[in-house]
Amino acid sequence: MDTQSSSAALSLAPPSTTGSDIVLRTVGLTKDYGRLRAVSDLALEVRRGDVFGLLGPNGSGKTTTLRMILGLIFPSAGEIELLGGHISDTAHRRAALRHVGAIVEQPAFYPYLTARENLRGVATFAGMARGAETSKRIDDALAQVGLTPRANDAYKKYSLGMKQRLGIAAALLSNPEFIVLDEPTNGLDPAGLVEVRDLIGRLARGGTTVLLSSHLLYEVQQVCTRVAILKSGVLLAQGEVSTLLSATTAVLLGFKTPEQLPQAAGILAQASGNDASWLKGVQYVMPEPGAWTPPGGWLLQANAPIEYAAEINALLGAQGIYAAEVRGYEGNLEQYFLALTGSSAPAQAPLPAASAPAQGGPA
Repeated sequence: MDTQSSSAALSLAPPSTTGSDIVLRTVGLTKDYGRLRAVSDLALEVRRGDVFGLLGPNGSGKTTTLRMILGLIFPSAGEIELLGGHISDTAHRRAALRHVGAIVEQPAFYPYLTARENLRGVATFAGMARGAETSKRIDDALAQVGLTPRANDAYKKYSLGMKQRLGIAAALLSNPEFIVLDEPTNGLDPAGLVEVRDLIGRLARGGTTVLLSSHLLYEVQQVCTRVAILKSGVLLAQGEVSTLLSATTAVLLGFKTPEQLPQAAGILAQASGNDASWLKGVQYVMPEPGAWTPPGGWLLQANAPIEYAAEINALLGAQGIYAAEVRGYEGNLEQYFLALTGSSAPAQAPLPAASAPAQGGPA
């Protein structure tokens, strides 16, 4: 993958959008802890209806960013616009946060109280008046997260996924238009991951704008419409998930004999330097686990949009080379992040001058 050219094409600054469509915007957001810069010059834009993922490894500045957005800590520099106004304005911050639900870090509940009793305590702490209206909000929140059948069970009897869903129910008590979730799938087993993923999808379909942070990039890819990727407090990329992943598409080719591999590589490499401007290069790659392994053990990756597979076939066929397998490849957010940061890469080999890679590794 040509990570340099693909990442260079990304604009880190958010595109211009009308004010009524913006739920959250940060400009130059920076947070220093002494000599440590936890977040640096961050420009985010969350639009109404987004499921927006704030992604990156542990220590990338995600939680610090969320704390600044929620007014729990103050930035060292920069501005935060939330629900139409700047949170540096105390009156606006207080008014806006009444329309925001949030979980930052693991929610804490009383183990021997039921889900409904725990939410009643949360409502009291949040200043919600006792009465029929608050009781209805509790019932509605439990229904939103699918816990109505277990509402009268003690919290200690809940699975990890159910506990996390109860935390989200607490964030939904105020019927917020914007909800912020910090690592909502952290520590969950596969069943719990599915539970929370489905819940986030339901919230989005119901009109709630969601901002969530996570280091589980592949998992979050299942629900996010737009993402921002951080590393060491710096914004690396921001945009539509489909747009970002379009930079990782390729066409994989397998051949019947090892000798055809370098021949095909030479044909495509020459074409990429001539008329096939859509072809950004070729390289040898190892097949993914479980995929067909051709003789010689390597595939040829043509770095081009998947829809150009027919043109690639035609270039090879004109020279009497025919692939035994042609298939499209689309990466995921985790692979995109690794390629973007140079942290890791799939097994690859440089193109040799005259011979194919040997069975055990590249030539």
